[in-house]
Amino acid sequence: MAGFPGITHVALTVSDLDRSRAFYDRLFDSVPVLDEDTGSFYHAVYSLEDGTLFGLHTHPTPNDQPEFREFRSGLDHVAFGVASRADLERWVERLDGLGLAHGEIVDAPYGSGLSFRDPDNIALEFFAPPSP
Repeated sequence: MAGFPGITHVALTVSDLDRSRAFYDRLFDSVPVLDEDTGSFYHAVYSLEDGTLFGLHTHPTPNDQPEFREFRSGLDHVAFGVASRADLERWVERLDGLGLAHGEIVDAPYGSGLSFRDPDNIALEFFAPPSP
């Protein structure tokens, strides 16, 4: 068997699909490649530049459970990879242009990150590897 495979998709459960779709349309500067009601859940799926799929889900099950479940909004965070710290600086400008609140670029020995949040307060980040 080859090494462990990469991630093909991420799916976030959101509380208001229309609000989240509008946010991610602006962030990704694109629209979903798939937007459908499957019967057991509704999803809008974006195709990112590297081929990863990023989905937004809603479920008929109420979104009010006190602990984490797949039917509830949240996880620790999702990080989008960029090539360099200079790319993070360009994302600061882009987020500012979109009127999206964000933190400062944080540098660490393992890389640099720029954090922000989606409408459900799900933590998102742009992450660059350490400079050589």
